[in-house]
Amino acid sequence: MDDSTTGRSPDPDRDLDIRRLSAFAAEPGGGNPAGVVLDASGLSDERMLAVAAEVGFSETAFVTEPAIDGDPRHVRVRYFSPDAEVPFCGHATIATSVLLAADRGVGAFVLETEVGAIAVTTAPGEASGGSAGAASRAASGLVASFVSVEPSVRMLPAGVEERLLGLLGLTAADLDPRWPVREAFAGNRHPVVPLASEAVFDAFAFDPGAVRALMDEQGWKGTVTVVLLPAAAGPGAGSLEVEARNLFPVGDITEDPATGSAAASLGGYLRELGAVRAPARVLVHQGRHVGRPSVLAVEVPETGGIAVGGGADPLD
Repeated sequence: MDDSTTGRSPDPDRDLDIRRLSAFAAEPGGGNPAGVVLDASGLSDERMLAVAAEVGFSETAFVTEPAIDGDPRHVRVRYFSPDAEVPFCGHATIATSVLLAADRGVGAFVLETEVGAIAVTTAPGEASGGSAGAASRAASGLVASFVSVEPSVRMLPAGVEERLLGLLGLTAADLDPRWPVREAFAGNRHPVVPLASEAVFDAFAFDPGAVRALMDEQGWKGTVTVVLLPAAAGPGAGSLEVEARNLFPVGDITEDPATGSAAASLGGYLRELGAVRAPARVLVHQGRHVGRPSVLAVEVPETGGIAVGGGADPLD
C-alpha cells in the first residue's frame, strides 16, 4: 500500500519510519492518535522513550521483534508514553495491527507484550456498525480486534476511593448506587468510577498533577475510568451502551479520547459484577469531552479475555 494508505510520514530521524494513526474514531477528526514504529529492533529503552516524547501522543508502539522465529505474524511490541513505558496500550495495538495487516495481509497475528501474548484478528471493515472490529470508522479499509489477557477485578485499598473521589471533586453521593468503585485489570490496572448523573459526569474537573501522583502511587499505568451507565441498565443485560471518560495526565495530555485497555478492563468489570449477561456486546463511547469522538466495541465472553475492536486511520 502507498504512504497515504498506511500513514507513513517522513521523520527527522532517518533511521526510523514512524507512522501516525488514529484508532477508534467515530467520525472524521475523532479517535485516539498513536505512533507506531514497525521495526524498532535494536532501539534502546532510552531511544524509544525519546521517540515517544517526540511524537507526543499518549502512547507510541514499538515492534521490537518484527518476526519472532521468522514468523511475520508473530511479533513483539512495547509501548511508551512520553514519560514512561506502559505494559499495554489498546489503541496503539489496534493501530499496529492495522499496519501489520496492510503490510502483511489480513488475518490473525500474535503480539507478545509485557503483559503476555495478545491475539489479534484483522479484516477488511465497513466504515461503521457491524462486528466488534467494525464499530468505529475505518477509512483505511481495515479493522482489528484484540483479545485481552485474563481480566480481574478487586476492591481499592482502604481510603483510596475517598482520596480519588476528592481529587475529582466528587463525593460518595455522586456515585451510581448500582455499581461499586473497583480496580479492574485486563493488561493495565484501571480504577472504575461509575457516576449516577450525566450532569456530574460532564462537569467534574481535576488537578492533573495530583491525579498523576495518586496513579503512580497505586501503580495505575493506564487510566482512571469514569463511566456513565444507562439509567435503565439492570443486571444481566445482553448488550449495553455506556459513555466513559478516561483520565490520563501525562505531558500535555489530561484525558484520553479512546482507551482500548480501559474498555477491556470495563468489560471484565461488567462481567464480574453481573451488569451484563455473557456473551454480551458493549459499545463504549468516549472522547466527546476532548473533541475527538470515539467508539470501542467490546465483546464479553462467558470466560477468558475481553475482545476490543475498531479501526485505525492514518493521520498524515
